[in-house]
Amino acid sequence: MILNHIWGLYAHPKEEWQTIEKRHESLMYSMVHILVIALIPAICSYYATAHLGWAIGAGDVIKLSQTSAITMSIAMYAGLIVGVLALAYLIQWMATTFDAKPDFTQSLELAAYTATPLLMSGLSALYPVLWFVAIVGLAALTYSIYLLYSGVPIMMNIPEEKGFIYSSSVVTCGLVLIVALMATSAVLFGMGFNADYIPH
Repeated sequence: MILNHIWGLYAHPKEEWQTIEKRHESLMYSMVHILVIALIPAICSYYATAHLGWAIGAGDVIKLSQTSAITMSIAMYAGLIVGVLALAYLIQWMATTFDAKPDFTQSLELAAYTATPLLMSGLSALYPVLWFVAIVGLAALTYSIYLLYSGVPIMMNIPEEKGFIYSSSVVTCGLVLIVALMATSAVLFGMGFNADYIPH
């Protein structure tokens, strides 16, 4: 089952990481996991933007046309997948510094399952109030970082002391990656994507 590790990562993360490390599913398995989980924020954001409308502060509810919402959701979906793949590449690239030699499948497993809480937080878009989505997103990011710190020593087969430094390096690079993706989105948005807002 594609989503069989999710409950374990929430209920008993260290034990679940050990199960994942022993089982080592295929590259395709991890890719399908990412492709399925990344649908959650894309679909929920589309529905919230096109049908519910976003409440930002005390102002009017903001909606986009269905065409604009679909375009933004597809771009979000692609960006999330690229982001997880880039994180996997970073994990593998930095591994040699910490005497670890993971293959790309191991790195992708670590990246995919670490990113899962953050991607699942996309469900919060079904209650499209900015402060609520921000709080849920922050909680999910915190848990994703915890999963990374708990998973690195197990998945990379290195001592916890090295794992902590390795994880900290990955978190730093991951935050830079997020900023880069946001900046790219802003540039692409400014280069010609004109959102059609629905007046109220």
